Amino acid sequence: MKHGKKLLSVLLALVMVLALLPSAAFAAEGEKHITILGTSDMHGNIWGFSYEDSKETDNNGMARLYTYIQQVRAENPNTILIDAGDDIQGTIMTDDIYNKIPEEPHPVVAAMNYMGYDAMTLGNHEFNWGIDTMQKILSQAQFPVLAANVKDASGGFVTGAGWTIVEKDGVKVAVIGVVTPDVPIWDGGKEGVEACTYEAANTAVKNAIAEIGDGADVIVVSAHMGMYAEFDEDGGSDSAQKILDDNPEIDVLQVAHNHVVVSETQGDTVIGGVRNGGRDIARFDLTLDQNNHVTDATVEIVDMTGVTPSQALRDIELVKESHQKTIDFITGGGSGEDGEGGAALGSTTAKFQPVDEIAGLPEGKLQDTAVMDLINKVQLENSGADVSAAALFKDTSDLPEGDINYGNIFDIYKFDNTLYRVTVTGKELKGYMEWAAACYNQWVPGDINISFDPEYPGYLYDMFAGVDYEIDLSQPKGERIKNVMFKGAPLQDDQTLTLAVNNYRYSSALKAQNLIAGKKEWESSNSIRDMIVAYLAEHAPISPEVDNNWKIVGVDLSLDDPRRQEIIDLVNAGRLDTPYDKSYNLADYDAIIASAAPAGNVAVNGTVVGSAFAYQINDGAVYYRLRDLAFALKDTSAAFNVEWNGQMVVITKGAAYTAEPIQDSAMSPAVTETTLSVLADGQVEVAAALMSPGYHCVTAEGLAALLGLSVTEADGVLTITAA
Repeated sequence: MKHGKKLLSVLLALVMVLALLPSAAFAAEGEKHITILGTSDMHGNIWGFSYEDSKETDNNGMARLYTYIQQVRAENPNTILIDAGDDIQGTIMTDDIYNKIPEEPHPVVAAMNYMGYDAMTLGNHEFNWGIDTMQKILSQAQFPVLAANVKDASGGFVTGAGWTIVEKDGVKVAVIGVVTPDVPIWDGGKEGVEACTYEAANTAVKNAIAEIGDGADVIVVSAHMGMYAEFDEDGGSDSAQKILDDNPEIDVLQVAHNHVVVSETQGDTVIGGVRNGGRDIARFDLTLDQNNHVTDATVEIVDMTGVTPSQALRDIELVKESHQKTIDFITGGGSGEDGEGGAALGSTTAKFQPVDEIAGLPEGKLQDTAVMDLINKVQLENSGADVSAAALFKDTSDLPEGDINYGNIFDIYKFDNTLYRVTVTGKELKGYMEWAAACYNQWVPGDINISFDPEYPGYLYDMFAGVDYEIDLSQPKGERIKNVMFKGAPLQDDQTLTLAVNNYRYSSALKAQNLIAGKKEWESSNSIRDMIVAYLAEHAPISPEVDNNWKIVGVDLSLDDPRRQEIIDLVNAGRLDTPYDKSYNLADYDAIIASAAPAGNVAVNGTVVGSAFAYQINDGAVYYRLRDLAFALKDTSAAFNVEWNGQMVVITKGAAYTAEPIQDSAMSPAVTETTLSVLADGQVEVAAALMSPGYHCVTAEGLAALLGLSVTEADGVLTITAA
């Protein structure tokens, strides 16, 4: 809240050089350092485990976050941990088990208590089961839960508090929490939700700051909303940017809700936001003078890919129990918790998603697929509607070939939505279809792929059944839907027909954005996910069927141009970024090729086999990330597996590494040259090692000691000689 003069920019280079040493060693007399760590949108992912796929992840989860949090606390005891909501919803564990027994201890809250949170802000998904359930679950928190802009029917804060003060090293930090006031749009029908009042976030923050007065040295706002308005574009009541515009004295602004990385500075305010599932953490570092005036502030978004999960967090009795309980629930067909029988819900004859031509660019959003046709077919049969609309909530959602369990169904339909039927006109339906097609970027001549608007979340892209249509991506948004046919004839604007759509889409799009005038005339008594389970049980085995009722037109992707395939090959080899939010264009061919990463820096017996992230400190030895090395070498005579047994790194020579590759090239600046204890045919001490949160790196000499092989470096390539 109080600002002194910012550090001169000419000092930045010096700061970066000294970043590896303890900050306290260079602190000016009386200078203080406060670190604020911000999480959000963890969506029940404690373990770092995909229950849909029945396998460990390598880039997310609260257990990974806790590993990093502990390291930061060791570096700076004056660390504050806050969360911006959407935590108790989003996995089979939360949605299908523990949120249905809110009076019982909740594993997410237990994990957050153990992690030592100082405050949490409500997210919109905390309201999914109604006010009573939310309050019962969050009453277990050993930290304040904040919502300065939501009051219950009695006029009190729905969570009991709107803001709190956290004191570190004599610095009083005010944390104000606000949630998007759009909650009733999505959950207005849930118990107690409409009885609450939802104030504009910018107004609530202004009032809170006035209440705090001179009681804080630093103002932090934890806002469960994106930077820009979701519905209230005129008033900005649901916009973090509006909060900042009206309250420029804010020091730190944490944003959430949209599952995108935000890292920027506006004036004296640092702003940060992270993705979902515990994939990142926002780190805000503040420097204050002896009068507690903020003199410098930085923000960094730290990716959790490759970070070792905290075994201590996983070993919490309730966390461990809930993890196994969820696995048993899935193997029990989603109908019990003991897994007895383990009967499959049904089976398929083949996978339901096409293979992506370009790695990371989902074909499931570029063409009609069996997954979407299945969901829409189920919705049509259960509603009796003429037309159905549904979205692929996750780009990679698929039904595998073979037996199907509850986790597979959760993968293709993760929300507990119910189904509505509503009457619409032809004009309204086409307007709704235009709204959905806004997810794409406009194609321009020379583009070799279709790309997506990064400001338009993929879960908003609905695909339709019951009509045939084309999406012309040569046209701007609002003018793309062409040749809509209903029952073999062009759909007229004044025709009426019935539409099947989930309750969330009806409230948050069709009604909130005035796309339709009609009201729901029917609502299902069970969830859409339950309908899919029932359909599978009745019709198994089911085969992937696609009617191809829609297609993208107006694009020429230069399919026969060899330059296109060259670019795609580089993307698929990991040497170029996936063109998800911006297409590669042949006009930029030379620059694109020049920007490609080298073919590889890891070789076996003289043959390049892959790449490993290399990190060099102060022109010294080069350190190579162990997981990258294991992935690069997995199909060679030098193959080894690397894993963490809870106490040390374990190397298994001759075993292939089976985990996914690490996608990012980032390393935390908080790295330390050290001795690494590794279990490899007995315990080996590797002196040439580098450790960062979850990243274990070794030099050529260190790798040679681990594998017992000759390892050399020349011209930037690490070469292993193996039999």
